[in-house]
Amino acid sequence: MSRRDRGRNGYGGAVTLPGDPPGGRRAVLVWGVGVAVYFVAVIFRTSLGVAGLDAADRFHVNASALSTFSILQLLVYAGMQIPVGLMVDRLGTKKVLTLGVVLFTLGQLGFALSPSYAMALGSRALLGSGDAMTFISVLRLGARWFPARRGPLVGQIAALCGMAGNLVSTIFLSRTLHGLGWTETFVGSSLAGVVVLVLLLAFLKDHPEGYEPAPAPVASAAHAGGIAFVRRQIADSWREPGTRLGMWVHFTTQFPAMVFLLLWGLPFLVEDQGLSRGTAGELLTLVVLSNMTVGLAYGQIIARHHAARAPLALGTVAATALLWATTLVYPGDQAPMGLLVVLCVVLGACGPASMIGFDFARPANPPERQGTASGIVNMGGFIASMTTLLAIGVLLDATGDNYRIAFSSVFVLQALGVTQIVRLKARTTRRERERLVASRVEAVHVPA
Repeated sequence: MSRRDRGRNGYGGAVTLPGDPPGGRRAVLVWGVGVAVYFVAVIFRTSLGVAGLDAADRFHVNASALSTFSILQLLVYAGMQIPVGLMVDRLGTKKVLTLGVVLFTLGQLGFALSPSYAMALGSRALLGSGDAMTFISVLRLGARWFPARRGPLVGQIAALCGMAGNLVSTIFLSRTLHGLGWTETFVGSSLAGVVVLVLLLAFLKDHPEGYEPAPAPVASAAHAGGIAFVRRQIADSWREPGTRLGMWVHFTTQFPAMVFLLLWGLPFLVEDQGLSRGTAGELLTLVVLSNMTVGLAYGQIIARHHAARAPLALGTVAATALLWATTLVYPGDQAPMGLLVVLCVVLGACGPASMIGFDFARPANPPERQGTASGIVNMGGFIASMTTLLAIGVLLDATGDNYRIAFSSVFVLQALGVTQIVRLKARTTRRERERLVASRVEAVHVPA
């Protein structure tokens, strides 16, 4: 039995087995380079969230056209998740991350210099292409360098660092935007992409020595990169109920906060709630800080109690729906500041809850399919975000900027997602139990 086979278990690493990667200081340093790439990608991704009103003025567009920036970016991102997962499984983390950094840096630079709406759209699409290659690669990097039992915590910390990138957008980019101007702010921020590219090329390695992954099981070398292999990878990943459940968890939990931070939170707080841009920025920052705090808590809980995954995800959805409904139906023109603060704190739990989707997919798939399965899961939240961004923009134009009606579209997607989570939960739990029993039998009966 190989080292890699001995290291697998039915719960994504409830215990450390002989085949687990060693972890340690070097693992933290190498993985930290990958996380730094993701950190910069999130800064670029969310930079439009603090520049939405400025972009509308710069390119002379309405709400629907403004939402197209984020919709196109997320459309490219979501559409590339499965191809990127396949690329990571076949090419490794370093090559995919390198391509991603080049693309999202060019996209950010192009957005800074775009003289027209059409060119700016193309730049956001390029940025979305590079961004799409980062998170799945970082998840794969963590799985290759850390023991499997650390998987939930490592994933949450990676997401937490991404939210730190969001914090940079809400605090620093928003200030430099109004202090230095559009071009200087976005050109200056694009230099961060050059820095992480140098670190990536110099220090990142796909895996520790002696822990090379086994080649993907294909019929022959001639078919390794062919359509048959691609279809098999996708079909085998999708066939697992844990992969599908992970996708619906990601779908249902991520998008309320993503839509709020990526584009519509600032206009809602300023134009509908009558807050100053400074106060609105502080509330967006609160969402990010809440996300970082909750992420650490969720990672620790799930690492110790796998059964907490579904209750945490569904509880986050319920709390989000309750706070949004209370805010939108509150009598009067504006909700009280206390209610907005609680709403932003609860929205901060959406990102950590979406990471639970990967904790369902991880134990359902072997190492050679982790990238593909993660790509399927990651599609969920971004499809939901893209759909909601479009719905809000269209409803705002159709109702004369009635944010209460526009944001009610959130509940439709939450209801759809919860239905699918409930449908798949029991089947996934049963499959995990079967795998855990099989892995224990395999560990006991190791050939001499």
